[in-house]
Amino acid sequence: MALPVLTTKLFVPAVRSHAVSRPRLIDKLHDGRRAGRKLTLVSAPAGFGKTSVLSEWIADARRRDPLLRVAWISLDAADNDPARFLGYLVSALQAADPALEPVAVAGQPGSVDQTLTALINALAEGTTPIILVIDDFQAIEAQPVRDAVSFLLDHQPPTLHLALASRSDPLLPVARLRAGGELTELRAADLRFTPGEAAGFLHEMMGLNLSAADVAVLEARTEGWIAGLQLAALSLRERDDASGFIAGFAGSNRFVLDYLVEEVLQRQPATVRDFLLRTSVLDGLNGALCDAVTGLTGGSEMLAALERDNLFVVPLDDRRQWYRYHHLFADVLRARLAGQDPGLHVLHTRASEWYERNDLIEDAVRHALAADDVERAARLIELAVPAVRLSRHDATLLRWLALLPAPVIRRRPVLGVYRAWSSLVAGDVEAVEPQLAAAESSLATRDAAGRPAHDSAPSEELRTLPVTIAVYRAAVAQARGDLAGMRTHAQRALDLTEPGDHLGRGAAAGFLGLAAWATGDLDAGVRAFGEVRTSLRRAGNLADALSTTIPTADMLLGQGRLRDAQRSYEDALGEALRLSAAEGTPPQSTGDLEVGLSDILREQNDLPAALAHLAASEALGEQAHSHENRYRWFVSMAHIRQAQGDPEAALELLGTAERHYRRGFLPELHPIHAQTARVWISQGRLGEATAWARARGLSSSDAPTYLREFEHLTLARLLIAGHRADPGVGRHREALHLLGRLLATAETGRRWDSVIEIQLLQALAHAANDNIARALESLEQALRRAEPEGYCRLFLDEGEPMAALLRHAAAAGIAPEAVRRLSGALVPGGLQAGGSEAPVGELAAPLSERERHVLRLLASELSGPDIARELYISLNTLRTHTRHIFGKLEVNSRPAAVRRAEALGLLKL
Repeated sequence: MALPVLTTKLFVPAVRSHAVSRPRLIDKLHDGRRAGRKLTLVSAPAGFGKTSVLSEWIADARRRDPLLRVAWISLDAADNDPARFLGYLVSALQAADPALEPVAVAGQPGSVDQTLTALINALAEGTTPIILVIDDFQAIEAQPVRDAVSFLLDHQPPTLHLALASRSDPLLPVARLRAGGELTELRAADLRFTPGEAAGFLHEMMGLNLSAADVAVLEARTEGWIAGLQLAALSLRERDDASGFIAGFAGSNRFVLDYLVEEVLQRQPATVRDFLLRTSVLDGLNGALCDAVTGLTGGSEMLAALERDNLFVVPLDDRRQWYRYHHLFADVLRARLAGQDPGLHVLHTRASEWYERNDLIEDAVRHALAADDVERAARLIELAVPAVRLSRHDATLLRWLALLPAPVIRRRPVLGVYRAWSSLVAGDVEAVEPQLAAAESSLATRDAAGRPAHDSAPSEELRTLPVTIAVYRAAVAQARGDLAGMRTHAQRALDLTEPGDHLGRGAAAGFLGLAAWATGDLDAGVRAFGEVRTSLRRAGNLADALSTTIPTADMLLGQGRLRDAQRSYEDALGEALRLSAAEGTPPQSTGDLEVGLSDILREQNDLPAALAHLAASEALGEQAHSHENRYRWFVSMAHIRQAQGDPEAALELLGTAERHYRRGFLPELHPIHAQTARVWISQGRLGEATAWARARGLSSSDAPTYLREFEHLTLARLLIAGHRADPGVGRHREALHLLGRLLATAETGRRWDSVIEIQLLQALAHAANDNIARALESLEQALRRAEPEGYCRLFLDEGEPMAALLRHAAAAGIAPEAVRRLSGALVPGGLQAGGSEAPVGELAAPLSERERHVLRLLASELSGPDIARELYISLNTLRTHTRHIFGKLEVNSRPAAVRRAEALGLLKL
């Protein structure tokens, strides 16, 4: 049972017949949009006609521009759930412009920016102008939803204009927009009826025949407040002494409201008054629903009559099937009802029952809670749990569960388990186990007759609950770094699964695979993730099955199986392409697959192909990346920039990766800070790298562990570099001692990727101490393992020390094919991708590959900021590159640099 999108919330209100036109306000709104301002804000208390003004503006804008599309969202308190809000936002925009590229609402926690980025990119691709109106924004209290709207404002494409209607100023960067001239705003003072508008409203729309003096008094008494005027007009109908009535009331809006509502209600027939009060418990009014709540018939006819009589009824669709009361009117009706009807809970119960019969479970739950019928609410929530989890409405489920008394949840183990799940999603790890234990106890309890003592109804969720509990315990253990506990609970989950429970088996196998991977048992990890993939396919979850390629390929790389990892990525991308063609949008992991393949091609020194896959990944947009893997794109680009001889750009990209990093389920085997330290070491910034090692508590005497292996290999590089800088200290011996212990552990675990790197570092450590014979012995071992898989950058990125060692290897006839291939990729002044040679010409100092790339862009028509964006670097870094290029070319301007580069043939591809 899915949680539906209520199309009535997306209805663009039509302009009412005989409505008072307000050209002064409409022109102001048009002027703001024409000026390219980002936001139109209509902010005033209830009853000032905010929605009506926006409706008139929209209608007039459509008449002026037939190509204009309009998206409208009417919010309520339930839209504080970020996933729900995003769902309505995407639905509204796609309903407005069906040509808009499909955007999936990402469900992972923290994925709001991801969905918005995909949506903004889709909007930016189009040329159709769209006005997005968000009505009743005062209902939004959740910071993630406010942040989402701020994000939309900050990155708003030129085709989109945003309009907000709110009873109070929204907690958005309104002051900044106002200061920047990007805000059009209407306030209560703007919205008040002028005397002329008040006269038009009273005479034309309300059908009254008042003297000019009476209109002036009424306008002054209500201060142009539209709701007050409407209530006064309703009270004036069929009165003989209009002037006396008008002169008889005064006071604040609240007083006027209470007084006039009393007048209006008392003048209605008892049947109408009773209908208004009893149906005021409803947010939306439908004939059949009203009949169910009142226990009467004729609801549809009554709603139509109320609309004809202008009795504060607002249509929510073109067919006049759904309505709502004006918010102000509904508030007063509900207050009166609560004070006089002891059977209020009966009305809510009837509404809940009608909504349940019509599969509108969210509304059914809300009215059950309003009726204080927690048992009914609990049953409905339990029924809705699968749909809520599938749609990722986490905040909705959390809110519901928070409203249920603890004893009710204890008697329903399904709810107890998902309350634990909600705590896990929210990051409250400590709260999870007590909740799981309570649910487990409830599940096991029997009454005297041996029947289950709990209240959860028989369902698939209940049947598989023991598996779910074990899986969540494995997740808690993983969050705590308890690998043994994760393995124990995952194995229990696997033992409990039935043959047809493919999702349960897949989840359990996944945690077993993660536990094996984190301890360095890559063989077991690869086997486990193979079972995960098979289970997900059998469950029909092809997109999630594709996502298992990434951890599997990571482990294959750890085993030194570059070519197998490459094939797995290529096969997965082929399948992703087929799924994309069938479903109209790429699976979420497609961008991550492109990044993974790029990494392998970079290691094989095919930098152009690696860059092409990163470009393809970026072109797919945020929706094609998982939230926890997004940072990998920046890491991959950093490695390429480092390979191109641009360490500063690499450091910038690693900093960006750090900001994008989100801890997920996969083990963190290559920490970004350690990768940053490696760049520092390559630059000779040993002080910064040493400070990093101290901060991490690293020592050459540490016991080797797989999870810290990358950091210890970085420490070994630091020790070797330190020995080169100061040979007298003898740091190479410390490095060799550390590497020897790391090698023994890696060989035992059959982690051949680590073995190759360790043997390579052993060679460099021996060479740093001029022990060339031992160095060549270690290098030969590394090359013999690396050559069949196409390793290249692992060696080339070591720079000149490796170049010198390769010259010795060539002279000694060691691994001639591998040495020839690697030596061919090394050129004077740096490393070259793909075997092409960088022309040196008459330069005293050669340009690096990165500098040649920058130089080619300087020869284009791109501006400086455009070049920086093309290279994914800051403008300051570009200026640094430019200064270096000018110095090497012995020029002092961009045109002069281009002329000299052309003369030297440096611009040839």
